[in-house]
Amino acid sequence: MPSMGILGWIVFISVLLAVTSTAAGWIRRGPITSFAIYLVMGVVVGPAVLDLVRLDIGDNASWLRGMTEAGLVVSLFITGLKLRLPLRHRAWLTSLRLAVPGMLLTIAGVTWLVHAFVGWPWPIALAIAAMLSPTDPVLSSLVSVDDARDDDAMRVALSGEAGLNDGTALPFLLLALMLLATPHMEPGAWLHWFTRDLVWEWVAGLGFGLAVGWLVGYGGTHLRHATQDVAPSDFLALGIMGLAYGGAELLHASGFLAAFAAGVGLRRVELTVTEQHTGSEKDGMADDSPAELLVRPNERSTADAKHPAHTVGWVVSDALSFGDTTERLIGGALVFVAGIAAWPSFSAAGVAVALALLFVIRPAAVWISTMGERLPWQRRLLLGWFGIRGLGSINYLAFALTHGLSGSAGKAVTHAVLTVVALSILVHGVTATPLMNWRGRALENHRKRPPPTRVH
Repeated sequence: MPSMGILGWIVFISVLLAVTSTAAGWIRRGPITSFAIYLVMGVVVGPAVLDLVRLDIGDNASWLRGMTEAGLVVSLFITGLKLRLPLRHRAWLTSLRLAVPGMLLTIAGVTWLVHAFVGWPWPIALAIAAMLSPTDPVLSSLVSVDDARDDDAMRVALSGEAGLNDGTALPFLLLALMLLATPHMEPGAWLHWFTRDLVWEWVAGLGFGLAVGWLVGYGGTHLRHATQDVAPSDFLALGIMGLAYGGAELLHASGFLAAFAAGVGLRRVELTVTEQHTGSEKDGMADDSPAELLVRPNERSTADAKHPAHTVGWVVSDALSFGDTTERLIGGALVFVAGIAAWPSFSAAGVAVALALLFVIRPAAVWISTMGERLPWQRRLLLGWFGIRGLGSINYLAFALTHGLSGSAGKAVTHAVLTVVALSILVHGVTATPLMNWRGRALENHRKRPPPTRVH
């Protein structure tokens, strides 16, 4: 098998990053995403084409789990930080419907499909369904909220769903692993799963993360303002992420939900400070824009630090800059790794699950869960389609492989999950830009349409 030394890999990766970065404008306007390019290049250097490297997911599950967790924590925090809409906004309700009833319907549909048509036992079917049900906060950049000014209801709903649905999926993966270890669970074990793994993880994860994001964010920005500190504050964001995730895990709560809620909490700090000191020409500032847009990150002076909105703007700006770069770096690396492992893992069962999940189960679950919201049918269809699978599914797969899923069952699940993830990245990557462009034109035409004439 041919191979490249470390310098060869450094040159290869550097060229790949330079090309995709230089051509980013063309890629955004084209029918494929940069993540899809990373996936294809992983396939090219893997056993499918050049055979320069091989990767067994089962043998590398531990480090893969750590890498995916790091990427998800950063991405979930940044996703929450970008959501500036009031918590009473109806888009949050849509997110909640997608993340809870929509997720439960998806899990039920995939579980039944895998058991009835693929023929795998119920616990294995439930494990695959839990792994494949969450949407990905890292890879959905084309259809999620881009910055805090974005109040597009569909983008907000998809971002909120990606931030919340890990809290619904992980308990069901834990249940599947419990059923694999103990097929006939006692009533006490079911009660323990429901109260601790489901309810407690959700409530405690959200509550703890929101508290950390608010308290540490408010305390940090207040101290930085009091001392007129203008140094970069990316370590403050890193501290909030780590404290929210690690603290929640110590409390046996959902660390992923805590990371997302911490980002939401820090954004509430920015909203509070901005509303108190801008918007009504207070302190000479009359702007209700996000605080990070009121400052120049590369031009900081102690005179500007006297204004609270500038201080919180620098904190949020540094967090977004640090988080976006880290998110894209880890996400790109893991998608590349998934490409290497995808071809040897490609399976007919995975293709069948992918087709059913993407074209039937996910759209149907979204359509049913959004009934009664009076959403435009076009938006409901797009919400049903834009459910990309990615790092979250790989993380759950690695988690299961390090917690009892092994042997032939582990290989079968690995093949199915990697096949679905690879197909989702490619299919959603190809369709995202055309569909969003179509939606943009439709919204523009709707705004230009004259109001109906009233007959008196």
